[in-house]
Amino acid sequence: MTQKGSVTASTARPDGPVIEVRNPGTGEIVGAVPDSDADAVTAAARRLREHQRDWEAIGPAGRKEWLLKLQDWLIDNTQTLGDVVQSETGKPRVDALIDPRFSIDLIGYYARRAEKFLADDHPAPHSPLGRVKKLTTVYRPYPVVGIITPWNFPLAMPALDVIPALAAGAAVLLKPSEVTPLSALELARGWAEIGAPPIFEVITGGGATGSAVVAVSDYVQFTGSTATGRKIAAACAERLVPYSLELGGKDPAIVLADADIDRAAHGITFGGLFNSGQVCISVERVYVEAPVYDEFVAKLTANVKALRQGLDGPEGAHDVGALANESQVEIVQRHVDEAVAAGATVLTGGKRTGVGTLFEPTVLVDVDHTMSCVTEETFGPTLPVIKVADEAQAVRLANDSRYGLSASVWTGDKKRGERVARALEAGAVNVNDVFSNLFNFALPMGGWGESGVGARWGGADGVRKYCRRQAITVPILPTQQRELIWFPYDPSKLRLAFGAMRAAGARGLRRVGISGTATTQGVAK
Repeated sequence: MTQKGSVTASTARPDGPVIEVRNPGTGEIVGAVPDSDADAVTAAARRLREHQRDWEAIGPAGRKEWLLKLQDWLIDNTQTLGDVVQSETGKPRVDALIDPRFSIDLIGYYARRAEKFLADDHPAPHSPLGRVKKLTTVYRPYPVVGIITPWNFPLAMPALDVIPALAAGAAVLLKPSEVTPLSALELARGWAEIGAPPIFEVITGGGATGSAVVAVSDYVQFTGSTATGRKIAAACAERLVPYSLELGGKDPAIVLADADIDRAAHGITFGGLFNSGQVCISVERVYVEAPVYDEFVAKLTANVKALRQGLDGPEGAHDVGALANESQVEIVQRHVDEAVAAGATVLTGGKRTGVGTLFEPTVLVDVDHTMSCVTEETFGPTLPVIKVADEAQAVRLANDSRYGLSASVWTGDKKRGERVARALEAGAVNVNDVFSNLFNFALPMGGWGESGVGARWGGADGVRKYCRRQAITVPILPTQQRELIWFPYDPSKLRLAFGAMRAAGARGLRRVGISGTATTQGVAK
């Protein structure tokens, strides 16, 4: 596949230290980006701060217009964006086009709802004393949000976080993965081409660049490995800066004996092998009740064998493409080899194809919870399948993981599926489906355990997370010179104030002071 002609000028070789970007399927160099140092990051953050107040001041309605212009640009440039995504990932054409289309959908959701989500809240006072005030919660954006994204969805991943942060009124400094930075630069190019305010910048580079972004940001959103997430959490804690982390996953699928086995086999094939298994919520472990185990394994294996693997051009002809880099191939091969050495059986796949970083979609059986293919995140095209005696064992094994990002349950009884879902230690569970929570922005997308802290989306929470909450009280009634509890203390006034508080909050006779205890130290009942 040769697509250099379709990659935009954003990939022109810069001055100074650079990082070369390669197509993992062909090894071809498709671009080069600056390896930015801490000074460049600091300068970018300074520029963003200069313009953030104006961006905040135009309000959600004003920001909506710019976001919808960006949506127009993404729609008009979808095919070109697909070219760029393909060039740096080796994805099949369909997968590459999902990135811009997913981004378009997300923009529409937050651009049109941010005004409602960010409107002032006016909670009801909890006691009579509070009713003399108007209570207001205001949502004020963090000035600069630093976002660090991985390589598996090089356009969609940035958009998932950049869009709600911009909608909140923050300025955004984005550091994409050095493996796939070109698509993020396209997003920045689109922002510039529509003439939008200069409150979004992309800074490219490696790990040191990411550390510098963490050091200058007021809020950090990171998606990536658990090991790196720990370091970012420590750095943010040192500065008392809030953060949100979406980290590793080892997502289980449970196939119960009453499931539609054909649907389960098709769904788990897709859920485990979409994007060559390089999805944070990929199915990476499958637990099947014994009565349907043989039937499920046979159908799953047939589905996996039928997948078309290869490198697409502008037209889509394949289902599965390349892994992102050689390091990922090594992890996948090690997990397969270690499983086989420990007694597992490969029913299909199990090795490289011989083209670039392509690794055959793989089904493993005779596996157990001592094997790395079950305990470690693979992030590749493998499906280890384990026979279980019953639902209880399936739930116990599914929960036997330090990760808790997502899961799926396959059953013919929807009530049973929801009951099992509530027993799983995971941030999201889909019944008779995979990934469906990912496309419903009203739901939170966050992990438990070592899969992360905080969440994406969740309706209003998805944009409010980028805001500081400010409490404002304003008198409703004319004010006195002194409130009841101000100096100098007056026992009669204090009894009145504390009595009102007790009457509003206590229960039974204690509301009127019949309890045998004093209401306050030093003040008579």
